[in-house]
Amino acid sequence: MTVLATFVWGWLLGAALLGFCMGWIAVVHRAQGVSRLWMRWLALLAAALVAASFARIVPGRFGYWLDLFLMMFALYLVGCAIGSWLRDWVVSRSKPAS
Repeated sequence: MTVLATFVWGWLLGAALLGFCMGWIAVVHRAQGVSRLWMRWLALLAAALVAASFARIVPGRFGYWLDLFLMMFALYLVGCAIGSWLRDWVVSRSKPAS
C-alpha cells in the first residue's frame, strides 16, 4: 500500500480534493435517501471488497486496481465528510443570532 500511495499520490490527492468539493456543495440535499435494504447490501459489498483486498484474493493487475479503487474511494469519502462539515461550520457561523 505504501508503494501504491507513493506512486499514485496525485490521483489520491485528486480524489480527496474532489470529495472535499462535492461535500462543500452538497450540504443541502432534499432528495430521498437510500433505503435501509440498499444500505445493507452496499455495506456488505464494501466489506467483501475490503476483505478481498486484505486477503489478496484478486491477483495481478485487477488486485492493483481494487486496492487503488478502495484507497481513492476512502479518500473521496473523507474529503466529502470534511467538506460537508466545514461548509456546515461556515454557514452556521454566518447566521445572525436571534
